[in-house]
Order: sequence, then structure tokens, then C-alpha cells
Amino acid sequence: MNAFVPTERSRVRRRPQRAAYDEATVYGILDAGVMAHVGYAIDGQPYVTPTAYWREGRKLYWHGSAMNRMLGVVGEGVPVCVTVSFLDGFIVGRSGMVHSLNYRSVMAFGRARLVEGIEARRDALNNFIDRLYAGRPVKLRPATDEEVAATAMVEMEIEEASAKVRRTGVADLPADHGWTAWSGVFPVETRIGAPLPEPGMGACGPPTPDLAPYAEGVRLDEALSAAARASSPTS
Repeated sequence: MNAFVPTERSRVRRRPQRAAYDEATVYGILDAGVMAHVGYAIDGQPYVTPTAYWREGRKLYWHGSAMNRMLGVVGEGVPVCVTVSFLDGFIVGRSGMVHSLNYRSVMAFGRARLVEGIEARRDALNNFIDRLYAGRPVKLRPATDEEVAATAMVEMEIEEASAKVRRTGVADLPADHGWTAWSGVFPVETRIGAPLPEPGMGACGPPTPDLAPYAEGVRLDEALSAAARASSPTS
């Protein structure tokens, strides 16, 4: 099994038994998400910027306006930390110390670079659409050169990455015995709602097959994972 080799910056120290460094776990969490937080520093001041992202092999991509300050800075190769996290449940115990959360998270480290050239950026933008909606780019109006030029794109080779996952119930402490406060887990999920077609625009009827992962009632993370598999089944 391929895995990332942890160093001092990526090794999980708190509850290391919850850590994983293998590609399957790391990619599984990354592919279940679409929003990340990018951490970086400008002149010693730390910033964390939320952004949409996608993965291709060991590379992460994100984009924005060509005037975006963050993209201009991180695209010069400064150290970057990209994090993705999910809240999966509230753990409620019989004492305050055992209240906790179930979660999945990834921290990925690397140095980003700007994707240069109109055609390279056009391909990357099409890949983003295809990652979310497999097969959809061929159905869309092609982006103009002006639209692509107004978009900045960065890619980051993942140098190191660590995942951390908690999927447990309530801890049972001896001191809690005899207390009658309710204890248990409240699962947390985000699900796809009913589609809302835009009146007067495009095709009528139900969503087309490229949108199949986003069926009403499906969990968002499962929909995104299915979309990632459909667009790139080998990565």
C-alpha cells in the first residue's frame, strides 16, 4: 500500500492511534470533500483561506480570480498547508470530559505553483467540472480565452499528508458510574436536496446522467466520492 512518510510537521502526536498516512485513507477523505482551507503566510502574517479544490493523483488544485492575492502568493512556491475536515457526530457523555466529536480530517503539505498558459488552465478548469460531474465538459459552452485569462489556477504536489479519524462511541469512565445523564452519539450528515431547475434555461426534465451522483437524499460525501471515482477511476 502506497503511503506518505510522516515527518515532524505531518506526524500526528495527539492520539496517534487515530492517524493514517496511507494514500487510500488520505485520498478517500480528500475525494469526499469539495471545500478546503489553505494556510499560508504573507510577510509573517498567517492567513487561512477557504476554497473549492479537487485532486488528481498526488496533486491538489484550486482556482479563483486572476486578481486573487492568495493565489498570487502561494503560486510563487511558498509553503502551504491544505486541510479538509468533516464533522460526523456529537459524542455526549455522562461527564464533561467525555463529550467529544466524531470526525475525519486531512492535512496536506506542499508548495503550490501557478498553472501557466491559457490552454493548460482551460484543461484544468474542464478537469474540475469533470471531477464533480463526470462527462459534463463536452456538453457545455467552451470557455473563452478572456474567461480563462481572468482565472488563476494553482496546483500543489502533496509532499506529506496525514489523516486523522475518530469513529467511536462514548468513553465509559469509572467516575461516571451511577450518573443517569443521557449518553450516546448524534450522527451528523449533509445530504443532497431536491433539484431546483432554473426556469427558462437549458434542458427540461430531470437532471442528466452526468449529475447522477447528486440524487436527492444522498449523503454529500458519498456523492462526491462517487463523482471522483466516475471521473478518474484509477486515481
